[in-house]
Amino acid sequence: MRVGIPTEKAPAVNPTDIARVQAYLRATLGNDRIHIDPPARKGASVEVRVGTDFIGTLHRDEDEGEVSFTLTMAILEEDLPQVAVSRK
Repeated sequence: MRVGIPTEKAPAVNPTDIARVQAYLRATLGNDRIHIDPPARKGASVEVRVGTDFIGTLHRDEDEGEVSFTLTMAILEEDLPQVAVSRK
C-alpha cells in the first residue's frame, strides 16, 4: 500500500474502500479488533479504532489514477507507558 498525503479535494472513502483497508490492516497487524467506521455524515472523518478505542482517521488520495490511503494516528504522551531503557 503506497502512503500518500491527503489533499483538500480527496475523494470520499467508500464502503468498498473501508472493507478492503480494514481487511488489510487486520491481516497485516494480526488484529481482528480493528474496525473502520463509515463517517457519521458526509464530509466527516472516517474513524479507525481497535475495539472501542479510537486510534486515528483514514483518508483516501487519488493521484494520476493511483489510489492510496493514509492512516493518521496521534498518540498522546499521557497514554504512553513508563519504560526502562537499557544501556548497552
